[in-house]
Amino acid sequence: MFDKFSRSWELVKASAAVLRSDKELMLFPVISTIATLVVLATFAIPTFAFRLFEGGVGAFGVVWAFLFYFCQYSVIIFFNCALVGAAMIRLDGGDPTLKDGFDAAKSRIGPILGYAAIAATVGVILQSLKNRDNNFIVRMIGSGLGVAWTLATFLVVPVLVSQDVGPIDALKKSVGLLKRTWGENAIGNVGIGLAFGLIMFAVILAGMALAFAMAQISSVLAIAVAVVFVIAVLLLGVYQAALSGIYSAALYRYATDHKVPAGFEGAQLEHAFAAK
Repeated sequence: MFDKFSRSWELVKASAAVLRSDKELMLFPVISTIATLVVLATFAIPTFAFRLFEGGVGAFGVVWAFLFYFCQYSVIIFFNCALVGAAMIRLDGGDPTLKDGFDAAKSRIGPILGYAAIAATVGVILQSLKNRDNNFIVRMIGSGLGVAWTLATFLVVPVLVSQDVGPIDALKKSVGLLKRTWGENAIGNVGIGLAFGLIMFAVILAGMALAFAMAQISSVLAIAVAVVFVIAVLLLGVYQAALSGIYSAALYRYATDHKVPAGFEGAQLEHAFAAK
């Protein structure tokens, strides 16, 4: 267990070193966050303004949920492809620009939309299983399937960017890589996610404590402190997204070429993809 956490930290440091060499990569998750908030507002405002689901969800609710998931996934996957496309250039020793990343994503817009439709369908199904009205066992099954889906699709974006394949083939190739190299693959999701989860938790606790202390002096100071810490958490989320994109690009390169990318020599990627 200690080795897994140690490797996770090495992976975070290696990804961070690549990110430091090209800070423009952080702009992709920033723009993605703004775009997803716009999509969220586009669906949320009419939902509440017109009280679309006062009479229950029904068939219309399912279609509305699918459209929301499709639009959200389309935006997220597009920007993830742009990030990974730029990261691939960086890992090859190049100096990518925002245009390079967006060009890589735009060239794959068809498969991206196709995969977004698949992901949206799965998202609706998983959300229905995790609905709080279901019994505990069904919710647990939904959560377990969600984790399995996350692992199985971990390398879909690098496949979409690097290979001229459709969304179904990209999904199959991602699953194939997972099957062939099962072991420490989850480090990419769990390791980086756990590290940033702990950091965010500490920041939130510190923010709450400081805001409470400032509230004893001035409510304006308390609000100002809360805003600063909310921004800090959002920035951590952006940084995590950029690191995860770089990691997935490096992991894909190693899984397919069996060569450790530049900057990841000390991260023990050979163990991350050792077959069990």
